[in-house]
Amino acid sequence: MNKKKIVALLMMIFVVCFSAVAFASAGEAAAEAVSAGEAGMLGMFALAAGIAIAVAAAGGGLAQGKAIAAALEGIARNPGAADKVFMPMIVGLALIESLVIYALVIAFMLVGKLP
Repeated sequence: MNKKKIVALLMMIFVVCFSAVAFASAGEAAAEAVSAGEAGMLGMFALAAGIAIAVAAAGGGLAQGKAIAAALEGIARNPGAADKVFMPMIVGLALIESLVIYALVIAFMLVGKLP
């Protein structure tokens, strides 16, 4: 495996480990943590929100960079296809960006659980 695949695999493992902890018992745990004085669960909500938006921004940036590079390479190989490549590239970039915005909304929802 090359270095990029190893880094991507480690990032996925990191996200899965922390998201499982953050979402394990989010509903009742937030109310119990406040009443019992346990700040640990509230800290996990904040950590999960930060990690969610960081991973989404990093993944979105990498995906957009790869999409643009592929589109420009296609245009460089066949300049006559620039008009046919441009619109699908814009639609793909919009879809990638919408996933990052969904992660931002989820991060705001997690932060909304904090008192």
